[in-house]
Amino acid sequence: MMRSYLNVHLDRMKDGMDSLAGRTVLVTGAARGVGRAIAEACVLAGARVVVADLLLEQGRATAAAIGARFVPVDLADPASIAAMAADIAAHEGALHGLVNNAAIATGIGGPEYDAIEIPTWDRVMTVNVRGTWLVTRDCAPMLAASGTGRVVNLASDTALWGAPRLLAYVASKGAVISMTRSLSREMGPKGIGVTAVAPGLLRNEATEYVPVERHRLYETGRAAPGAMVPEDIAPTVVFLLTPGALALTGQVLPVNNGFVFA
Repeated sequence: MMRSYLNVHLDRMKDGMDSLAGRTVLVTGAARGVGRAIAEACVLAGARVVVADLLLEQGRATAAAIGARFVPVDLADPASIAAMAADIAAHEGALHGLVNNAAIATGIGGPEYDAIEIPTWDRVMTVNVRGTWLVTRDCAPMLAASGTGRVVNLASDTALWGAPRLLAYVASKGAVISMTRSLSREMGPKGIGVTAVAPGLLRNEATEYVPVERHRLYETGRAAPGAMVPEDIAPTVVFLLTPGALALTGQVLPVNNGFVFA
């Protein structure tokens, strides 16, 4: 007779399978916004957290405020990424979870596809796509050594419905989704789960420039209408970082109150 989901869930809780206690988690782009909310939620869930960001002053302040450790990183610089990974290996000794959150977002309602400047396109791809790959690559040995490594990539629901006048960003997040699926197959045999979360448009300091009409489009078009904030994304990410989340590897989870479905 099959055991109930509840019994399995209770066993996992007893074994720490649904907890971050004793686990070390790296969150990139964690100085503010979604990254900070995720980092703080991981601390509250019992993890030792490393906050990584290009914003030095704000990154240090965030780390101090939530009880984490700060490491500088520039995702456009491979040497900086390698130095971050080396720092974590030296100071933490282990890494169980990686949240690839850092990214560049070109403005919603910005230039159309034929007016995007090549340097802008290249920088978005360098940071959002190559940077995500390099951070994952350089952290992979530590994640594999942990035995229950987890990678959570921050994508975007814009890549699921094809938001207009945001082409570089949408294309980069589409690449992150595809990367998630491919990495899950390559890293799975090493015990590493790789998933992606695709948030919808949020109300925070990073989206203050977004026209009111665009916010209304999202907020009235959701299955559960209303605004979303960075703290709405964090619980899903925390769960995906737990040892018990391996069954979801390769999946992309839209966290957008039902604006678009995967």
